[in-house]
Amino acid sequence: MGGIRRMNHRLLILGTLGEFVQLVQKAKQKGYYTIVCDGYPNGEARAYADASYILPVTDTDAIAELCKKEKVDGIITSFSDLLMECMVKIAAKADLPCYLKPEQLPWYRDKSVCRQTLSKLGLPTPGYVKIPVSLSCKPDKIKQLVQNLSYPLISKPMDKYGSRGIYIIHDENELTEQIARSAEFTDLDEVLVEEYNDGFEFNMMTWVNDGKVNVISIADREKTQPEANMLPISTRNVYPSRFLSHVYEPAKDLLQSYIAHTGQMDGPLSMQFFWKPGKGIQVCEIAGRFFGYEHELTDMVYGFNIEELLLAGVYQKEKISEMFVGHDIFHPVKHGAVLYFHGKLHKIADQTKAYELAENEAVVKPWIFYETGDTVVEYGPNPYLALYYISAGSREKLDEITGYFFDEMSMTDSDGQEITYRNQMPDYFITEE
Repeated sequence: MGGIRRMNHRLLILGTLGEFVQLVQKAKQKGYYTIVCDGYPNGEARAYADASYILPVTDTDAIAELCKKEKVDGIITSFSDLLMECMVKIAAKADLPCYLKPEQLPWYRDKSVCRQTLSKLGLPTPGYVKIPVSLSCKPDKIKQLVQNLSYPLISKPMDKYGSRGIYIIHDENELTEQIARSAEFTDLDEVLVEEYNDGFEFNMMTWVNDGKVNVISIADREKTQPEANMLPISTRNVYPSRFLSHVYEPAKDLLQSYIAHTGQMDGPLSMQFFWKPGKGIQVCEIAGRFFGYEHELTDMVYGFNIEELLLAGVYQKEKISEMFVGHDIFHPVKHGAVLYFHGKLHKIADQTKAYELAENEAVVKPWIFYETGDTVVEYGPNPYLALYYISAGSREKLDEITGYFFDEMSMTDSDGQEITYRNQMPDYFITEE
């Protein structure tokens, strides 16, 4: 009997890309029958699942029918706003338990509703206005609408994810052009224009258990502006944040106030926010899922496994409290970071240096997304050229290793032209007391 796996639960995992491999593996280790589904026919997680279906995640009716046909009793996803939204809708149609209901989605998916809610609750968020797409050719009207905001500004669609259609507006001369560019990415009648905060930026992951926010991690989210007029890109997330003692309590209290309004009682909850000395924190975005290509850091730095938590949220809720009893974000086992490398839309001819860096002793896990000969695409299954999870015994050593990677990383095209954008280390001009 000991060698027979018990298929006592039938779990649908929405998502098949590399991020989901460990989730599928852990589910199978627990004896769950795993079914994976999305629109990527070559998704890496398909090879590990018991069953696999190719359906666009947005076809929620078809996937809900699939759940009924396969007698699914649990559904799970994470790492993407779109996946989270589709999971919530599928769960409702298939009568499956889920930590959010469709009517709660606007608080987590509509940037405008999030801003309105924060303002209504008196919680700190950048000043903003909504600009009708129909005004994109009427600069005087637009200038009038943003007259109470302070430059620089950001224009963004309210219904997209993955930094699509987001542009910096340095002054009123760029206002109309950048709003028109954002409008090309939205299916709505309006785009959001908000004040750009140049403070330190953070990623925070938490889990709501019986209506209480439990903090998993807070990371420094570092960016680089690789070229003039380009939006700064995420280049390193570092665990734990060097400003943890400054931001932990106010950020946790803010999320507790937010879910008291939205009614979320369980499940993942993440926030991107800013903090400036003397000015406090300011919310960027709040999401009902974990961060993609980053949650691995909680395991590296704290020994806290996100996949275990996600599965417990579906089938073993009594285990969640136990996981947090032994979790102390102020005492990491080690320091860790994920280094992101973005690039130009060229054909890759040489990745020698990227593979050499993957062998560095500080690398816990490398992830090189393209094959030599592939052409880099802007939006698709590969979000970066490469990323590296690295660890060290101290923040100082981690910074030293990061500097080496930022100096050495290279991919070139057939003309020998550098494809990789050059990452930069930020200037932390204050130190924690």
